[in-house]
Amino acid sequence: MGRSRRRRLPQEPVVTEIESLSHDGRGVAHIDGKAVFIHGALAGESVSFRYSRRQKKYDEGSVLEVLRAAPERVEPHCPHFGICGGCSLQHQSPEAQVAAKQQALLDALERIGKVAPESVLSPLRSPDLFGYRRKARLGAKYVHKKGKVLVGFRERGMPYIADLSLCHVLHPKVGHLIEPLGELIGSLSIRERVPQIEVAMGDQACVLVFRTLEPPGEDDIRKLLAFGKSHRIGIYTQSGGPETIAPLNGQPVDLSYSLPAHDLELHFLPNDFTQVNSGLNRQMIDLALELMAPRIDDRVLDLFCGLGNFTLPIARRVSEVVGVEGDASLVARARENARLNRVENSRYYTANLYDDLSKEPWIRESFNKALLDPPRSGAIEVLEHLPRMGIQWIVYVSCYPGTLARDAGELVNRHGYRLKSAGVMDMFPHTAHVESIALFEKC
Repeated sequence: MGRSRRRRLPQEPVVTEIESLSHDGRGVAHIDGKAVFIHGALAGESVSFRYSRRQKKYDEGSVLEVLRAAPERVEPHCPHFGICGGCSLQHQSPEAQVAAKQQALLDALERIGKVAPESVLSPLRSPDLFGYRRKARLGAKYVHKKGKVLVGFRERGMPYIADLSLCHVLHPKVGHLIEPLGELIGSLSIRERVPQIEVAMGDQACVLVFRTLEPPGEDDIRKLLAFGKSHRIGIYTQSGGPETIAPLNGQPVDLSYSLPAHDLELHFLPNDFTQVNSGLNRQMIDLALELMAPRIDDRVLDLFCGLGNFTLPIARRVSEVVGVEGDASLVARARENARLNRVENSRYYTANLYDDLSKEPWIRESFNKALLDPPRSGAIEVLEHLPRMGIQWIVYVSCYPGTLARDAGELVNRHGYRLKSAGVMDMFPHTAHVESIALFEKC
């Protein structure tokens, strides 16, 4: 059935007007009353496109020609844009990208949460529009027809690895090594058994973790280590779960990033969660502290605290901060970072924040402020506990506006908070990813 549907796709170009942008950066049009999501189109444009997929409720397509361009259309910086799925908005000016993300956040708050912020924060702009990405998972695949290994992100909307020569959003230390990495893997005896490479970078050091489905031979090890030495990159391998990640030469690389405004240096392991954009991360921490307005007598609860990215800067300003995180290894890292930075007024607990918290010791304590930085699924399970602990101010950092909007509706309409302010932060330029921040105050 799938093949016959593909055969029935109209092959002739279709001309249409683009009404708006979808949440993932595609142009939205309606043809005969049915929504069509069109890659490469911007709101207000007239385009010629070809159908790529037809569904029951909507169709998809790709631009063939822009007949009338939107004012914000720009020439993409990367030659692979439109094929590689790593970016979706390089054809739109950075200013327009951020404005669209801000509107997407406000629309979600109104539509899902039935709330509106009392004030809209100015968007937080990334200092680096390219070369900003320090964490990534790259696919690797030996393609027999091409006679080589491809390394990079997947093709847009496809399971195949894009054939890239470089990547402009990755930090140049790795972004300029796309082809050499393919050549390296292609020279290995296990070239068909290396499906991905994890990138992890600190301020100084860089690590590449090669996922291996069978052990590398002695000659493979020699080649991998020589590549790492030549490019000053730590080479790790991973043969199974996260616990199998290890340096190939047995010498761990010390990964860390600094927060100079707070006199902090945070250390992490290659598989730890850290923000991909270090410059924007520093701005984000400063904005969170500005919104929280910390005082020396505050007691702050930091939920989903990770390795202490917010916890430790907050601790510099308040009486005490308690960090809670579901990943025990990240909690261990947070404690170690506190020790290394001589932060003595922070405590850490491991707890599943989506589970029953009634027996957790920290849930019975009193706090006057909280910071939440949950994953995409949001934080709705913990919201009911916040007013019971006496929390008056909540700074909520979100990586998905849909769950922020849902949780904002709960905080405002059920738990008696006001949405004082909200705005977006451009953590991922040239993508449709929306990072946002909001401030809530108890009525």
